[in-house]
Order: sequence, then C-alpha cells, then structure tokens
Amino acid sequence: MLLINIVRGKMPTKMLILLGFHSIIRLENPPYSSAGPRHRPLQRSSEAPVAEITKALESEPYLYQTNNSAISHHIAGGFVIICLSLMAVSWNIHAIALAIAIALVLLLQQQCIVLAVVSSNVHIVYMGERQHDETELVTDSHHEILSDILGSREAAMESILYSYKHGFSGFAAVLTPHQAALTADFPGVVHVVPNRILSLQTTRSWDFLQVRPHVEFGLNLKALQMWGWERFRIIGEGYARKEKNSIVPIVIAFNNGECENTLGRKIIGARWYVKGYEAEFGKLNTSDKVEFLSPRDASGHGTHTASTAAGALVENASFVGLAQGVARGGAPSAWLAIYKVCWSTGGCSSADLLAAFDDAIFDGVNVLSVSLGSYPPLASYVEDVLSIGSFHAAAEGISVVCSAGNSGPYPQTVTNTAPWTITVAANTIDRAFPTMIILGNNQTVVGQASYTGKDVNKFYPIVNGEDIAAVDADEDSARSCDYGSLNATLARGKVVLCFQSQPQRSAAYAARAVLDIEGVGVIFAQFPTKDVTLFLGIPCVQVDFTIGTYLLTYMESTSNPVVKFNPSRTAVGQQISPEVAFFSSRGPSSLSPTVLKPDIAAPGVNILASWSPASSSFLLDNTQNQLPLKFKLESGTSMACPHVSGIVALLKTIHPTWSPAAIKSALITTASTKDEYGQISVAEGAPHKLADPFDYGGGHVDPNKAINPGLIYDMKVTDYVKFLCSMGYNDTAISSITRDSSPCQRTPNFLLNLNLPSISIPELKHTVTVSRTVTNVGPILSFYVARVEAPPGINVTVEPSILFFNFTTKMLKFKAFFPDEEQNREAPAKANNILTGCLTVFVALLTGGRGQCAYKVEVGVPLWSMWD
Repeated sequence: MLLINIVRGKMPTKMLILLGFHSIIRLENPPYSSAGPRHRPLQRSSEAPVAEITKALESEPYLYQTNNSAISHHIAGGFVIICLSLMAVSWNIHAIALAIAIALVLLLQQQCIVLAVVSSNVHIVYMGERQHDETELVTDSHHEILSDILGSREAAMESILYSYKHGFSGFAAVLTPHQAALTADFPGVVHVVPNRILSLQTTRSWDFLQVRPHVEFGLNLKALQMWGWERFRIIGEGYARKEKNSIVPIVIAFNNGECENTLGRKIIGARWYVKGYEAEFGKLNTSDKVEFLSPRDASGHGTHTASTAAGALVENASFVGLAQGVARGGAPSAWLAIYKVCWSTGGCSSADLLAAFDDAIFDGVNVLSVSLGSYPPLASYVEDVLSIGSFHAAAEGISVVCSAGNSGPYPQTVTNTAPWTITVAANTIDRAFPTMIILGNNQTVVGQASYTGKDVNKFYPIVNGEDIAAVDADEDSARSCDYGSLNATLARGKVVLCFQSQPQRSAAYAARAVLDIEGVGVIFAQFPTKDVTLFLGIPCVQVDFTIGTYLLTYMESTSNPVVKFNPSRTAVGQQISPEVAFFSSRGPSSLSPTVLKPDIAAPGVNILASWSPASSSFLLDNTQNQLPLKFKLESGTSMACPHVSGIVALLKTIHPTWSPAAIKSALITTASTKDEYGQISVAEGAPHKLADPFDYGGGHVDPNKAINPGLIYDMKVTDYVKFLCSMGYNDTAISSITRDSSPCQRTPNFLLNLNLPSISIPELKHTVTVSRTVTNVGPILSFYVARVEAPPGINVTVEPSILFFNFTTKMLKFKAFFPDEEQNREAPAKANNILTGCLTVFVALLTGGRGQCAYKVEVGVPLWSMWD
C-alpha cells in the first residue's frame, strides 16, 4: 500500500521523512540464539529522533554475528532520504524527491539485506545419532523439520545444503537467525550453530623416525582436505575390496581431461565440498586458475600433507636442490580417499567439513587426517564441528588425527582438544640448511636460508633497516623491514639487516619488502627457530639476535661494511633434535584442562613433500615470476599431523583389532621425552625452556616402540559419553547424540578418571585420587612394578605397586594418590629413578597461583615375562 501511494503521488513530504526513518529501523528482528533470550524489536516511531534510534541499534547485543557495515549503510540510507526530503520541502518539487528517494531506498535496502545475511546465513543443525538406519528416512526427517519452519517442503529442500545421514544426523541449511532459533527449539535438535570458517595449520623426516619404507597392502587412509595430484591416477569401479568397511569407489568430479594419465593407483576416490563455502562467500571463481571446482589441489597444502602420510617412493626429490633424497610417506602402500573441504581463496567451511566426515564414515575409511582447526575461544564439544564429526568417527572405530595449531609458544593456545582425537604438536628434525655470511673483514657467521640462485659469492653493501627508515615510518616497522617502511633509494642494491621486533613479524615479509624496492638481500635477526623461510627472489638468511648484534657491531666499526653469501646447503645430523617448534600451540586445554593436550609431537619443521604445480607458490625468482614446484619444504602442525596419521595407518595394519583409544595410548606411552643425546628435550620459545607435557604431550613419537607398548589405556564410546555428561551438557543433548534415553551418569571426579594415558589436575588444593585401567597387550605372563619420580614438592604414590598379568587376567586397575599442598609440605617427595617402560602416566599439574607445571610419572617395565 505504501508503494501504491507513492506511485500515485499521494504521499506528502512528511510521510517521505517517515520513510527515511523506516529505512533506519528496517532490521527490526535482531538475530538470537536458541541458547539465549529473544531480543525485543525496535519500536517504529516517526517521532523518535535519529540519535535515539542509532543508540537503540548500538545497544542491542546480537548473539549471532551481524555485519556492522550493513547496519551503517542502512542508517546512512535513512539520512540520505531525510536530507532529500527536506530539500524537496524547500524547493517544493515533490516529484523529484520522491523518485530519487524511492530509488535510494530500494538500492540501499537491497544492499543492506545482502550484507547483513552473508555472515550468518548458513547454520548447522546437529541432531546426534541417526534415528533411522535408512538414509532416505533420515533425510526426510530433516525436510519435515524445515517444512514446519519454512512453510513448505519445497522451501525446505531449497534451503538445505547438506543432509548428514551416514555417521550421524543433521543438516546444513541457509536460515535467517530467527529461523535458526525456531529450529533449535525443535524436538530432537541438539544444537544449531552458525557456520564457521576454519583455517589450514600450515623425506628426511621418516628416516629420522626410523620408519622403514614398507607396509602391508589393503589399508584405507582417509586424508581429509588432502587432495593429491602428482603421480596418481583415479581407478574405476571394482578396485576397492568388497568386504565390509572397505572404502566405496567414489564418483570423480575432476574437469574433463585435466588429470588424464597423471594419477596412479593411490587415490581410490575423491569428493569435494563447496556448498557451505559458496553460501558464505558467493560462487567460487575458477576462471583465473587460482582454484579448481573439483578435488584438484590449487593451494599445495593438501598434496603436501597427503604425500607425507601415504605418498609413494619418489627418487631424487628436492626443493631447488636442497633436502635431496628419496621422498616417501609413512604408509606408502596405503590407499587414499580424498575429501576436499578447504579452498585456497578463503579457508574451510564447517558445514562442508561435517559433510566430509559424514561421507568418510560411510565410505569405511580407517584413518582421518585433519590438518586444520580454529582459534580460541574454543566451541564446546557439542557445538564444534570437528569434535562432533570425530566423535562419530571414533564410535565407528576410525582414528582421527588433528593438528594442534600454530599459535605457539603461548600457553592455552592448543586447538582440537577432544579426548577422542589424537592432537599433534610439531617438532624439529636433524636437518638444517646452513648459509655462510662472509663479512668484509673476512669473518664468517652462519645463518639458515633456502637460497641456491645467482648473485651469491659477491660482496654487497649492507645497511641497517632502522637507519634507512622512510620519512613516515616508525622505528619499530623499519627495524623489522615492514612493507613500505624503508627508503627505497637507500636500500637499492644493498643487503638490509632487519631485527624481528615482534613474533608476528616474519623474514618472508621482510624479504618481499626489500625485493620490491630493489634490495639484493636480507639478513633477518629473530627469535631462535629452526623453521627456514622459503624465499628465492633474493638471499634471505635467518640468524639469531646474537649474530644480528655481531653484524651490527661490524657495520658500526667500518665506513664501508659489505657482506656476501655462500649458497645454502643441506646438513643432516648437525643440530640437536628433536625440539618442540616455536610456532606449535601449547597446552593446557582452555576448554577441558583435565584432558592433557597436545597428545604427541611429530616432525613439522622444514618437511619436504609433494606440491601441486598448479599452486601459487609465492616463491619468486629474480624476474618475479612464480616458480612451479613439484616438491616443497613446509612447516606447521599441519605437517606434523600426517606423520602421525601415517604411523596410525601402520599400527592399524599390525593391530587391526585395536580401538582408536588403544592406538592413541600406544603412541603416547612409548613416546620419547629426550633428544638424540639422551638429554631432556627443549621447547623453542622466547626464551627456550625444557619441554614438558604441555608442549608435546607424551613426547616425541616413536613409531617402532608404539608397535609393542606392553600395556594400553583403552576406552569405549560410553566412556566419552560419561565425559560429556561430566562436562555439564544436559541429558537431552546427550541422549540425542547417543540415542540412549538413559539419564546422564555424572560420576564424581570422572573428568579426572577418564581412562586417558595422562593425568591433568587443574588445581591441587585437596587430596586427589585418580584411577586408571590398563590392558595387557604384551607378554601374557608378566608383572610390572611401579617406580615413581614425583614432581618437586609433590608426593605421588601408586597402588598397587605391582601388577600381575596371566592367561585369565588381562586388565587391571591402579590408583595414583596426590596429597594436597599441606601434606606435601609435611612429607617431601622422594625422587626415584625412572624406568622407562610399558605403563606410563603423565601428570600435569596446574597449581593455582603458582602458575603451571607439568611432570611425568612412569610405572616401569615388567620385571619378568614369558611369551606364549
């Protein structure tokens, strides 16, 4: 009726002013969560001053993410119309004002609608365990729910992006916040959460781990978001084994002809997921070859991680001549099923990720390798998509291996903390790339780089970045050689010495900044780390602050300081390793501190693996052309994760009946806390320190020892359900997840008594007793004696002190007693020698005001055993 009046010219100027205010308060139904109260709509009032309406908008706390620019555009639209209306009054030309006002209202309101919806239009509706075995019935139940909300089955089918129906029940759909809140109240719905965008946590390593290049055939390794390219060929129907839980051959969606004769008998299926991503960001642009609307890898990350886990042997692999050797994965005979959920233009949609989990469970994979995650604050275990998907995967006997994150060395930054996953930190290996820096006074210092190009072995002038700062640059930026912070004229033709002023400042960005202003080299003094920066345009040599200061002293001692570089070379066995990487995220878990995370550490620094030639490598030569690469060095917990995935694949071949918890236990209890010289391992940081379980969990992974752990800490799905109950989740949510109507059994202290191969006590204010159950998987006739090295100031005892196993006794329980602080003061702890053995309990103590500390208690090797 309003538009009809406008068209007929019957609406007075006063009404036009009201229309301006209406456009300001158009967002009358602010979004809300099913977890919180509904917000009252703003009052429509033509008498309300604009300032009051603006204040009202700002005071409404949206629980769902809303695009602030949409609100500001909408308010701006209202002001424009009001101004035009007032002009029309003074000029008495209503027709012109009406025409312009209508156009602006329609235009700005349309823009507002688009901007406001983009950030929260995709919602994931999680419904727990399936109610029906028939997948069609599960999907029908999803349509029925949305039909009630949206008004028709057709609207429901159009709204749903994915129907999760194999491993669990739920769906991803395009919903308004109001519709999402109504859906959350529907019976059987556990949670409705907005779609989140997750991020990737981005040769010699297997020799370093002493893994032989051999594994039994017939293993299915699922590489989530890992899509291989080089040396693989898709095979047709019938190749996969037909037995139960064998992977189902998948319809391939590569572009016609783009992978002909390039794929080998490695990948037996490939899927890709883009609906959640495109619902957030719009249609994917594939015209410029930055991305492929197919399983093909455009970023290189997936190819790198997949080949690390299960790549075949490749002779003479190297990165521009460095790290040359035979490249191979940990399980080179394993098959790969590819599930591409991450896109090089914007991350990984959680709706797509959950769909991949659902399909992987249906396909019957053995191992899920997930090199991605989010950042704190962490979502709850019944809201986090990765926790949900991995829970249902573990319930089907699938081991889920995740990266710990790259937010180190700061505490409480570890991600992917669910107790049913294996969370992997990153450590170093014994390979380095030393690069000699020769000074004009014939002195030599050594840094690390990856440069083998031209223009080396020639002296160049060297300048300090802080001394050649641009006019408008601050000293801190110039010191780190940030982009635009240096005087181009003074840097041209020179080597620039830069100092890392903050951990976020990197050598790569400094090198790019210097290259763009025609500098010829960079020496980057930084916090000590073994992670080499890959930059091929000009030499970029990393040194520590000591060497950087030495170079600065040399520069100040002469009027013509010069340096030259020798080409980088590969050195093996010349640096102490393993050490926890600087960037690797640290515990304790910010969500559940009684669950020690990370679980294990594996090689994740300077890892050579396959790379997609289609990827934009960001490695520039001297002409600034992008270099196609077949192998690349990469660092990150994303690289550490597939190392453990490959080892898990080996263990599943050797021990096919072991549960995911048993495999996780074997990895943790046999891990090493020492470096190659038998000393306590170090964790890189600022400063370095001795590593503890918050850095690497059980320690550095030892694949060979994990084959025979002796004793394991096993768990079933019911244990995880009790854990969720003890976390405080309500009975309705738990029963929906498990389809068990029994009320939650909230056992006292169950969070501490979850049968993990670790004990983590947030605050030891009172005497604590923790129980664990171990299963003998070693010699049938054996007994174990406890030998305890107590943490300083803590008197820890284990009862019984001797565990006997025989033909009828395969499982036994023991208890660990931790006295409170007062008792510990009265009875100082004894420090006995540790016997590294088969029964290992890690003790992590968060001691209130005294900060955090972590220790390891080991209960030793069998004194006597007999093989059957």
